[in-house]
Order: sequence, then structure tokens, then C-alpha cells
Amino acid sequence: MHAVFGHPVAHSRSPRIHALFGAQTGIGVRYEAIDAAPARFAQALAAFAARGGRGANVTLPLKEDAFALCRSASPRARRAGAVNTLVRADGGWHGDNTDGAGLVRDLSARHGLDLRDRRVLLLGAGGAARGVAPALLDAGIGALWIANRTAARADALADALGDPARVQARGWDALPGLGGFDLLVNATAATRGGALPALPMALVAPHSAAVDLGYGTDAAPFLAWARAAGCAQALDGLGMLVEQAAESFQCWHGVRPDTDPVYADLRRLTDTQPTSD
Repeated sequence: MHAVFGHPVAHSRSPRIHALFGAQTGIGVRYEAIDAAPARFAQALAAFAARGGRGANVTLPLKEDAFALCRSASPRARRAGAVNTLVRADGGWHGDNTDGAGLVRDLSARHGLDLRDRRVLLLGAGGAARGVAPALLDAGIGALWIANRTAARADALADALGDPARVQARGWDALPGLGGFDLLVNATAATRGGALPALPMALVAPHSAAVDLGYGTDAAPFLAWARAAGCAQALDGLGMLVEQAAESFQCWHGVRPDTDPVYADLRRLTDTQPTSD
């Protein structure tokens, strides 16, 4: 038995993704969505384990809470300080973070972006940002600037990454002075509900790409701004969602499914019934 935990989570595409992976690989999959507010997450996760839960995905706003509940964690989860994949082992939870690997695989393999030596702006410093920042550095980017409304959180993430030669942290009010970036990554939840904090168009450089880690209506405000500002590519997080799910599936079942047909299915569904995970 597997599940995805989040708050809210009823809209999640993860059950459909894992059902498609199971059908493709011939593996019987039982996967459900469980809504758990942060205050109830530990209790809900324990109840899931008691019912025979063997693994789970974790989405907003629970990724840092999930890390705190793990008995052990992978190096990439420890580096991120956030967990999106849980595996039941020896009576406890082992945590992993597949978000960054999913993002890099989607950007490089599906969209053909060469991340090497690129100047990257990461908007946000919460669980989603923590999940992707280490993988972006490992992909060979030249510099990572982290901007967050609370500058102290950006500083904390920069310190955790342990790469002062490439990583800088700033508060949101410093954005106008940062110049242009090759890649802009929106990892905030600020656009949920349709609102977008003011962003200076000077953040966009020639041939910039922009990606929102959400998709559907959640990604729409940031992507509309990116297009208006002149980004050459404006991408949502649907491909990342499918790729990180494939990494999780492999953690649980030992098989990595083919993501292209599942991405195509989700793209058709999202374009006609926009939502987010």
C-alpha cells in the first residue's frame, strides 16, 4: 500500500501517475491520497503504517516535517533537509528526495536545456526549493541565487547547501538589483490562488528559461509573467512531477517506468482540466 500526503491533496495527480506506472510494468499498485494538515501529519503517517503502508510521497506543505519523522535518510534528503519519498524499513521510515532528480531530468532530457555554467535564480526557500537546489548544483550550474520573502530562510538554505562559492541568498526586496538569469525557478507557494508577487522584468536575460514547480492554474501567473518578460521558454512542473514519481516508483518496486507516455497522458488531462499537485 502506498499513498501521497499533502494539504490539500484531493487534486493530486499522483494516484493516476502510479496507476499508469503499475499498468505499464505489470505491478499491482494500491495508491491513495491522504489529506493531513501539518499538526496531524505524524499521527496520519503512523496510522498509515499501522494499516500496512509501505511507502509514501509527500507534497506541500509537509516535506520538511517528513524529514523530521524519518529514522534514516538518503544523502540527497539530508542535504535538502526535506523529504518527498518515504520507504518503510525496519519499523521506521527511510526518507529520500526525488524532486531535484525529477526536475533536472525533465529540463535536460525532455526540454533540452543545458544547465552547465548557468546563472540560476531560485524563488523560495521552503521544502520545494530545498528539494531541487542540491540537484541543480550537482547538474553543474555556475551560480545559484536564492530569494525568499524572509531573508533568514534563504540564508539558512544557502548555508545548508555548503557551497559558498556558487550560492548566494537574498531577501525579496533585493530582486531588482540582481540582474538577469539564464534560468528562473519558482518554488514558492505564493502563486496558489492566482496571486503573483511583483517581480522585476530585469531578472530575465536573453534566452532565459523559466520553470514553475507547480502546474495548471497554480503555475499560470508565474508563467504568464515569464512570457511577458521575454523568456524563451516558460515551463510548468508537470514533467518534474512525473519524473520524480518514477524515481519514487523505482525506490519502492525496483523498476523505473517509461515516463514519456505517462507525461503525455497527464499533459492532455492537465490542458483540459487544469489543476496542480
